Amino acid sequence: MNLKEFLKKHNLEEGQLVKVKSKGREFIGNIIPNSNENTLALKLGSGYNVGITIDEKISIEKLEGSKKVSKGKSTKIEKTPALPKITILHTGGTIASRVDYKTGGVIASFTAEDLIAMIPEITKIANIDSQFVSNIMSEDMNLGHYGLMLKGIKKAVESGTDGIIIGHGTDTLGYSAAALSFAVEKSPVPIIIVGAQRSSDRGSSDAGMNLICAAEFITKTDFGGIGVCLHTSSADSSCSILPGPKTRKMHTTRRDAFKAINDTPIATIDYKTKEIKYLQKNYSKKEPELIIKNKFDEKVGILKTYPGINLKQLIFFKKEKYSGLIIEGTGLGHTPIFENDAFVKGIKELIDSGIVVGITSQCIFGRVNPSVYTNLRKVSATGAIYCEDMIAETAYIKLSWLLGNYSTEKAKKMLSENLRGEITKISKYEENFVE
Repeated sequence: MNLKEFLKKHNLEEGQLVKVKSKGREFIGNIIPNSNENTLALKLGSGYNVGITIDEKISIEKLEGSKKVSKGKSTKIEKTPALPKITILHTGGTIASRVDYKTGGVIASFTAEDLIAMIPEITKIANIDSQFVSNIMSEDMNLGHYGLMLKGIKKAVESGTDGIIIGHGTDTLGYSAAALSFAVEKSPVPIIIVGAQRSSDRGSSDAGMNLICAAEFITKTDFGGIGVCLHTSSADSSCSILPGPKTRKMHTTRRDAFKAINDTPIATIDYKTKEIKYLQKNYSKKEPELIIKNKFDEKVGILKTYPGINLKQLIFFKKEKYSGLIIEGTGLGHTPIFENDAFVKGIKELIDSGIVVGITSQCIFGRVNPSVYTNLRKVSATGAIYCEDMIAETAYIKLSWLLGNYSTEKAKKMLSENLRGEITKISKYEENFVE
């Protein structure tokens, strides 16, 4: 059943306030226009959007509180030949939809015209093209969605675009940034992921500024990799271009929630002056051609150690025939040992069965080291690979990508090698390391 048939069956119209139950979760929001015929899109009370797959298990209930739906004021796009072309790929999130509080109406669209109506300043920077990829909450992202983004990137590059902006929900933005960083081996254009911590219908929204700064950076740089453009601080003063495999969300609500972990931003963009200041010299430059390796092994997992963890949780990955596992240990990469080294023997059992095991730390900052303590050396002796200063999420994505594109033996070797800036050679002491 497609969206049109679903709405007709339940006598629903766009704008209707509804309560939807799907896969054990409940959502209350207004139905908004959606170009994906297999998905019901809602504007939630928080201002965020959610896309719910239409299937036989979905239940829906009408509520009081409908709002008029329109496409909003649309702006006719006048192309300026002298300006570069930027393609915006939409994966969901809050960039292209909002509530119009003047009319109470819901406005939602993924077209370039409606985006420009919301952020007209962007037309002075570039000619904007818009491409729909998906409409999904970022916490529902899976490895298959990376393939959709990569197809969108390929299509945009083939169309002659000068740069790509990917609109993305913030919760799993770091995972996607890492995935695209590994999958896009070379690029002739900058590819910048943009999110928004505050929905675009709020006065404190960061969506417009993040988009404008991303566009400014694209049109003025020789950068050719994957970057993330978000607020540098909570003030509307500048945005940072963060390195894809080093980016992590560090706060639930702040507009400057994202930081470069064990690294520095690639550059900053002053929002008022539009001046770009580079903080890194050895960043990825534009290449003549686009090279993508887009396979990911879905049988890779993460196991976080904690007081009370048991051996069954570790052996689960062998029973389920996983290809790889990242163990998020404590401190320098410690895992439990257990009596008679039972946990260590469990790790060895996984490795002997053919599973690639990597070790990271829960500490976020700093790096693991297998040589400092006896227990660390015991784990290292199993063949587990210590992942230097990689973020656990990045190590997970990297191992999934390696096992999807290379042999097991080559993946083992490459896991501890720096491929895209995910590993820094030296952890420098910084007085304010959280900044």
